[in-house]
Amino acid sequence: MTPDEERLLRRAIELAGEARAAGDPPFGSLLADAAGNVLAEERNTTITGGDISAHPELKLARWAARELDPATAAATTMFTSCQPCGMCTGAIRRSGLGRVVYALAEEQLDALKPGGGWPEVPQEGPALYDEARAAVEGYYT
Repeated sequence: MTPDEERLLRRAIELAGEARAAGDPPFGSLLADAAGNVLAEERNTTITGGDISAHPELKLARWAARELDPATAAATTMFTSCQPCGMCTGAIRRSGLGRVVYALAEEQLDALKPGGGWPEVPQEGPALYDEARAAVEGYYT
């Protein structure tokens, strides 16, 4: 990791501190271009905003998908205080961002939580393949 990347990751951690000080979970992220210029910053607002999806990584992925062309998005790096959750990872993939650099891994974060994090929710499937396929088939061609 370069000194500039460390500086950007430290800023993401500062944003996490700002989120905590505001009464939200301590997570922060920023999006930088290939030259290291900060394009956008976000912090968690799940509590103060009353929205369980208001993770900074998701907000930045949505911003990038809306505001950046695909080539510009692919040249960006997201710096984030913690490894993105599954919801945010999906949004990052769909937004076309080029790279993610995080400070705490999911396992490290869970070790800091009483009880070790969120419980798993059982999922069942696949089911009704033919019916489901009919709605999707041909869409991606």
